[in-house]
Amino acid sequence: MKAAVNTSYGPPDVVRIADVEKPTAKDNELLVKVHATTVNRTDCGFRSAKPFIVRFFTGIARPRVTVLGNEFAGEVEAVGGGVTSFAVGDRVFGYSGDRFGAHAEYLAIPEDGLVATMPANLTYEEAAPSTEGSHYALSLIRKSKIRGGQVVLVNGATGAIGSAAVQLLKDLGVTVTATCDTEHMELVAGLGADRVIDYTAEDFTKDEQTYDVVLDAVGKSSFGRCRRLLKPGGIYLSTDLGPLSMNPVLGLITPLFRGKRVMFPLPLDDPGMARYFKGLIESGAFKPLVDRWYPIDQIVEAYRYVETGRKIGNVVITVRPSTP
Repeated sequence: MKAAVNTSYGPPDVVRIADVEKPTAKDNELLVKVHATTVNRTDCGFRSAKPFIVRFFTGIARPRVTVLGNEFAGEVEAVGGGVTSFAVGDRVFGYSGDRFGAHAEYLAIPEDGLVATMPANLTYEEAAPSTEGSHYALSLIRKSKIRGGQVVLVNGATGAIGSAAVQLLKDLGVTVTATCDTEHMELVAGLGADRVIDYTAEDFTKDEQTYDVVLDAVGKSSFGRCRRLLKPGGIYLSTDLGPLSMNPVLGLITPLFRGKRVMFPLPLDDPGMARYFKGLIESGAFKPLVDRWYPIDQIVEAYRYVETGRKIGNVVITVRPSTP
């Protein structure tokens, strides 16, 4: 089968299209014929091994996983022994996590993994970007126990995580303030933000309003800068390690003082998440934001674009032509 392969760490050019062995569906697994996938920040980090700590999980000298990609949409081609929830021909979408493998024509995934039948009337390209950024956003929201009636600020509302967070929070009944640049203020308001701050015109950390939670979806601020925005007992959430990689440390220390605190939760791979996103999409409460599309033969260009830091939402890779 054809796949995007990187056998060494480095810039986008280390990725090449090559023929690799097609996986098989083992017991309790699905073999998915992949129609669409994405390139995201996680793929970029694992491909480049930046930060260096990535190597401790993927291989010090060279990557153990050579086919990246963790979001997919496609068709079940075969099922392994014991599979009861899916059948050959089912249109499915999901998230393969640290198994990766979605930048290929076929992917094997456990039946009890983060996978579900696709929302009705979506193309594969529309379904594929539904689970990575949104899975991170939902993990943060659930771990911090955000609930309806609270007031939350989302910094970086045009990325995959931030755009999902705004929509998921609004579905919970949260009042949302979001930051973005001038060009995308109308787009972010359309996602459901009650108030939008243009970060190119004003410093959101000097806002006069206070919040139950500040969710930094791009990792470009810090607890120190955002602390004044928090209500007593408020929570600062970040998707990034932060300055000097302090967010995990602050996540351990700040709760000891029973005041404003940092939470740096690891994402939860809950199998029910795919079904949860399916329901939200079908109800109209969530729609993944897509910037652009590339065929898999141009995946190096997709990596280059994602690494400019200018993408809006998700970058989709078409592996096979879409069908309705």
